[in-house]
Amino acid sequence: MRLIDANVILRFILHDSEDMYKQAVQVISEGAWTRVEVIAEVVYVLTKLYKISREDVSYSIKIVLGLVRIEDKQAMIETLKIFSESSLDFVDCVLIGRNHILEEEVFSFDKKLNKHLK
Repeated sequence: MRLIDANVILRFILHDSEDMYKQAVQVISEGAWTRVEVIAEVVYVLTKLYKISREDVSYSIKIVLGLVRIEDKQAMIETLKIFSESSLDFVDCVLIGRNHILEEEVFSFDKKLNKHLK
């Protein structure tokens, strides 16, 4: 099982290079995993550079997560739901998702973040 980076996920989602897309599909189909940091980079690139809506970004990443392993997948699914429905930064959504699903206690001085924590 291979750890894949943001570039592999981006080529898979964007399908903007046929050769790289095919390679991404192959690596993913053979068994791949990724990390939350990688997903954060993908979110940044898609929203800031490609100007893709938060809803479409969340939808695309959920498709990827159906094919690729990631630690605490349910927390990441919750993160993507919160991200698509709010204007919060992605990292804040990660903290909220982990708080909601994994019941991790989060301490912050950020009032906007604190409103969403249990």
